Amino acid sequence: MTISRRRLLTGSTATAAAGLLSACGSNTGRGGSGSSGGPALSHWYHQYGEPGTEQAVRRYAKAYDKADVTVQWRPGDYDRQTAAALLTESGPDVFEANGPNLDQIRGKQVLDLTELIEDVKDDYNPAVLTPKTHEGRVYGIPQVIDMQLLYYRKSLLADAKVDPPRTLDELVDAAAKLTTRDVKGLFLGNDAGVGALGGTPLQAAGLELVTDDGEVGFDDPIAARTLGKIHQLYADKSLLLGAPSDWSDPAAFLQGLTAMQWSGLWALPAVQKELGDDFGVLPFPKDGAGSPSVPVGAYGAAVSARARDKDAAKAYVKWLWVQQTAYQEDFALSYGFHIPARISLAKKAEKLKKGAAADAVRFATESGFPAQPLLWTPRNQTVYQDGLSRIIKDGADPDKELKSVVRKVRAELERVAK
Repeated sequence: MTISRRRLLTGSTATAAAGLLSACGSNTGRGGSGSSGGPALSHWYHQYGEPGTEQAVRRYAKAYDKADVTVQWRPGDYDRQTAAALLTESGPDVFEANGPNLDQIRGKQVLDLTELIEDVKDDYNPAVLTPKTHEGRVYGIPQVIDMQLLYYRKSLLADAKVDPPRTLDELVDAAAKLTTRDVKGLFLGNDAGVGALGGTPLQAAGLELVTDDGEVGFDDPIAARTLGKIHQLYADKSLLLGAPSDWSDPAAFLQGLTAMQWSGLWALPAVQKELGDDFGVLPFPKDGAGSPSVPVGAYGAAVSARARDKDAAKAYVKWLWVQQTAYQEDFALSYGFHIPARISLAKKAEKLKKGAAADAVRFATESGFPAQPLLWTPRNQTVYQDGLSRIIKDGADPDKELKSVVRKVRAELERVAK
């Protein structure tokens, strides 16, 4: 099973399970010393869907001359494999993580990496560094940024005399006006946006899933009002449903099945190749006193607390993901289409200097927020998405439904705080 970097924007996380230890395998790449006489390190990555990524990370590892680094390309349920392996002596020294998560940090399964980026910390996009930070300490070095965007077809909007929507009310109106017999106004996914949107509408309304101090961030009447507008899109039959492929694939947009589509930055090269200049991108439109919002996420490099040579592992991570800026730009833009986690790299990258790509960088910098806050657990994700589905698709009363969701989320956050 190959996995794209975009999975980290869907709210999927994993926890350790003892029964999965056997899935980790015994070939970890660890050893006492490498052929060069330096320490031997193992570096785990999940199996990317973008061609060329595996060859690139193996090339980076080979270029490091202070240790012999063995890259492990891990197929299957990588997050669960890694979570289980961190509890054993046969796990990785360095590993890629959609986290690390709160249990791994509190359980002292990963090392504090704050010192590795102290000189350049302000150069990392805070929206992707914050979820890897706990109590002021950094436990993962962000590698690249993935983000979601609203794509719109300029010619279709012009023909319908519709301006690109800047508010949620304008989005609802535009989707209705753009819907015809053959074209729907908006595509949020075949589940009407339940999986793709997450907390994005709340963020655009000035709220959040969870506050920095661990409280529910959407216990507010504004949340019900905002999510009710997403239901209005469904009720108006302005949403495309049953598309041949889901929101992460721009096929529906490119085939003219929808005038607007919520998708990811990764889709931009294909859209540009097919449509040329006949498209634009926007953040999710603001609602009320809120502001435009862009969910972002980032895999990062972490170091296991069970690494045999902790100093060597940390030195390698600093070399690759802090000092080697050319590799960081290559990793972001040569295999798929992503934004470097460092603001300075994103600003100077040639592929990101103009057009929709430059707009995306600006949106990520000005309006980016963490798609998966550190305190937002898988249990909370499930509770929230179930409620979101009932509001959007079933027409459940948003206020009543959210009160139930808030109650369950608050109980989970109190459990996490203990």
